[in-house]
Amino acid sequence: MREVLRRPDFRILFAGLVASMTAESILLLALAIWVKDVTGSDGLAGATIFAIVAPMALAPIIGWVVDRFRRRPFFITLNLVTAAVLTPLFAVRDRGDVWIIFTVAAAYGMSYIALNAALSGLIKEIVPDAQLADANGALQTVKQGLRLLGPLLGAGIYTAVGGWMLAAVGMTGFCVAAGAGALLRLRETPPAPTRRHWAGEASAGVRHLLRTPVLRRGVLGMAMTLLVLGFSESVAFAYVDQGLGRSPAFIGVLVTAMGVGGLIGGLLSSGIVRRFGELTALATGVALLSPATLAMTYPQVVLGLLAMTVAGFGIPVTLVALNTLIQRGTPGPLLGRVAAAAEAVIGIPQTLSIGTGAVLVGLVPFQWLFLAMSAVTALAAGYLFTGRRLSPSPTPSTAAEEPVDPPAAVPAH
Repeated sequence: MREVLRRPDFRILFAGLVASMTAESILLLALAIWVKDVTGSDGLAGATIFAIVAPMALAPIIGWVVDRFRRRPFFITLNLVTAAVLTPLFAVRDRGDVWIIFTVAAAYGMSYIALNAALSGLIKEIVPDAQLADANGALQTVKQGLRLLGPLLGAGIYTAVGGWMLAAVGMTGFCVAAGAGALLRLRETPPAPTRRHWAGEASAGVRHLLRTPVLRRGVLGMAMTLLVLGFSESVAFAYVDQGLGRSPAFIGVLVTAMGVGGLIGGLLSSGIVRRFGELTALATGVALLSPATLAMTYPQVVLGLLAMTVAGFGIPVTLVALNTLIQRGTPGPLLGRVAAAAEAVIGIPQTLSIGTGAVLVGLVPFQWLFLAMSAVTALAAGYLFTGRRLSPSPTPSTAAEEPVDPPAAVPAH
């Protein structure tokens, strides 16, 4: 991780992304709290999160748009647009204005998909393949750390000052990220003109995922995992209430334990990916979720904290492995569409599982849901591990040979 942070362009980008990721971590939960506060409705608060994830259905088209522009100027422009999208939040006063929050949430959801797709391509432009895992690991470590602080900070800002400050902090974070993009010494050639119909171009990312064995296995394995992992959004409340006999606030303690595991996993994830290869690392991260969810079938505080720490460790390992796999296995001009398509293939099952879990938790004992999660994640880990030869550990080739400060002109092929 130190080597990739020695690269000036990545260091600049990293600093900007810390600001924008902080804005994201503050906004996501705080918008739902804001809706709950002005309406008093739990359902409408949950609908805020749905508004953010609903644009996932448009991911292939969003990815196609991303690939039609050079990475750096698109990244700068989109961060500024995202900051502008938040400005209507200053007009929210009461229940009658809740539609503004929903509209902003949906627009933010679209920009989130586009930013992730553009960022994946931008990182590939400024970081050599041998250091992609380090770059992804550094970013994931920050994200896991923000899981500990961001939601609490967002809730605190909203309670102390009001929703308008959330908009102000969010806008500042995205503007800082745009400024960092402007400082990058990266010159790209414009993407080649498209020759297919727009529908064919938009679906190219999905076709690449399905036709590339290593990517197909990695993305389907993660989709299988998230098809049940979304149950945890609802079953956690039943575990704390019915199992531990604690108040819902105790979920914050469990999330803290997961965040600690996530920080450790983020720091070690790049080394695991480099040592064992992407699919093996992905299988390992998913495999850790199986015993962790199995342990939750026996409600006991210490065991629950340990299980959440283990699960937290596994999550950044899976994300770093998957992101690196997609970046290494995709040509640069196609990366925006492939990254967005992977987001959809993985995100849609997760969204369905969150809704399914919310229904099932009222019909069956929460232990059964944890058992289902344990069984399916074990199967997913096995599916990923059997394909490990598709993604061998990288050879220690070009990292040492490439200059730490690359030439200013880096063409986008």
